[in-house]
Amino acid sequence: MGSIPVSLHVVLMKGCNLLDNRLEKILPLVQKPARYIGGELNSAVKDKNSVDIRYAFCFPDSYEIGMSHLGIKILYSIANDRPDTWCERVFAPWPDMEEKMREEGIPLYALESGDPIKDFDFIGFTLQYEMCYTNVLNMLDLAGLPVRSADRKSLSPIVMGGGPCVCNPEPMADFFDLFSLGEGEEVNSEIMDLYKIHKAKGSSKDEFLREAAKIPGVYVPSLYDITYNGDGTVKEVKPKDGAPEKVVKRVISDLDKVSYPKSFVVPFIDVVHDRVTHEIFRGCIRGCRFCQAGFIYRPIREKQPDTINEQCKELIKNTGYDEISLCSLSSSDYTRIEELLTKLLEWTPKENVNIALPSLRIDNFPEELMQKLLSVRRSGLTFAPEAGTQRMRDVINKNITEDEILSTSRTAFAGGYSAVKLYFMIGLPTETDEDVEGIGILAKKVVDEFYACPDRPKGRGVTVGASASSFVPKPFTPFQWEPQATPDELKAKQEHLKATVPSKKISLAFHDIPTSFLEGVLARGDRRLADAIELAWRRGCRFDSWGELFKFDVWQQVFAELNIDPAFYANRRRSFDEVLPWDHIDFGVTKSFLMREAKKAYEAKTTPHCRIQCAGCGSNKLNGGKCECLK
Repeated sequence: MGSIPVSLHVVLMKGCNLLDNRLEKILPLVQKPARYIGGELNSAVKDKNSVDIRYAFCFPDSYEIGMSHLGIKILYSIANDRPDTWCERVFAPWPDMEEKMREEGIPLYALESGDPIKDFDFIGFTLQYEMCYTNVLNMLDLAGLPVRSADRKSLSPIVMGGGPCVCNPEPMADFFDLFSLGEGEEVNSEIMDLYKIHKAKGSSKDEFLREAAKIPGVYVPSLYDITYNGDGTVKEVKPKDGAPEKVVKRVISDLDKVSYPKSFVVPFIDVVHDRVTHEIFRGCIRGCRFCQAGFIYRPIREKQPDTINEQCKELIKNTGYDEISLCSLSSSDYTRIEELLTKLLEWTPKENVNIALPSLRIDNFPEELMQKLLSVRRSGLTFAPEAGTQRMRDVINKNITEDEILSTSRTAFAGGYSAVKLYFMIGLPTETDEDVEGIGILAKKVVDEFYACPDRPKGRGVTVGASASSFVPKPFTPFQWEPQATPDELKAKQEHLKATVPSKKISLAFHDIPTSFLEGVLARGDRRLADAIELAWRRGCRFDSWGELFKFDVWQQVFAELNIDPAFYANRRRSFDEVLPWDHIDFGVTKSFLMREAKKAYEAKTTPHCRIQCAGCGSNKLNGGKCECLK
């Protein structure tokens, strides 16, 4: 039920007078009412009559997921640093709360004020995962707004989207007024500055959107007409009313100078990542061919150790947390990681603050780093070989060898670790049964390394977990043209792996196949999927990423009813000369570079990582020709 008495919600939710009686009635009837009351430490409360812009920052998933996300914390802080803006948080109500809200006629409201978000100037969604799309529509409807942009006529609220999924915003284009592409710290403020001007002038929504499209990094989908070929592929994406032919994502050049929160909102209840999270660098040097994040977050930029250290001190002081997580796509690739850990260890032990270092590389885990980690924790280690055979690792450009995997395991076991998690994928391009079997064989070799290690922890057995997710081809990767393995093929691969695992000491875990299939459909879809997304939502789909709530049968019925073949989007190989739905979006890496990498994958040829040799991906053009890959 949550740790805060329901009777306190009136005190905590400042300004919520109109909703108090109705909320008082329903909160005792729902799970975790503290999700819905606001009033947490460090939340921003302002006088709504003294601001020009009210911004509802929406995370289309549960409170526990959204409150763990670093991006929303950064942008929430930056918006509230503006005297003219009040940014408030909104999360997707769990189905029990949604039911009660609809019964009582309670519209979707912001946590800080309790005010209905339909009255705000902006409603901004961060799109982190394709499986949250129906939640976006549900939240707009619960707010009392039409879900389609064309049906929302007035200047306010402007519904905008950001996050990694907007590298292909087309499936959701009909529901949004604009998208902010790339890093939002600067462009969001530019959008709000323009909005203030048009609000004061009494402009129409169309007038504002035409001007907003001139801001670099802003994509206004209504200003682009899409035509299709007879075979269903995209024929042309044509801009109008002065919109640019290509919309280029925004990049922050200097991470040391950009604003970073001095405090985080501290939740009343446990959330997924309940700690201080600090970003140490952006981008990735590795170039794994399946990894969308590794390409769309380029170019590589690092933050200075002194900056990170001082910001972490301030965040710990202002939140009371006892753990710092140093986050990035590959933390051990941060060039000054040992220097940073040394600085942090000068004060964290005295403050009883733990340091977590996720996203470690198998081929970049020296003993010196392990010893520093052992001084602050001794829990399990997680590594991602991704594939069980060397040929398959070369196809995906993982650039690690079996010897490196086993050597790293040996080092970890000798240092006192006894639990290892290994992440793999199945369904990768060119994969064979031998490659699938290699996952179990490699995991068994890690088990054997433990028992062969004379310095292993005494009195303990080894725990090796192997998680095998289903490969989903994503835009802006070398595999964006590849077909996803069909559900039947993925099922056969899972069964084959289970049948060939050579040791009972290995625990296997798999991702849900229907979820991965729908993710594949939505990831590479076009605007014609909007009808399916809306109809699935109207038929009751929401929280599609949650297994107990996912209604795959409804999605199948919707596709059949609308004569949409989901395999056209998920399981079809695309030619290099096909116009892709996202070709008018520029996330830095060039299409020619991605093609070169795809062709090398077919030959199982690797590309050295960026600090060995620049591969010419083109992303440095977004940062004035600069990239820190060759440090």
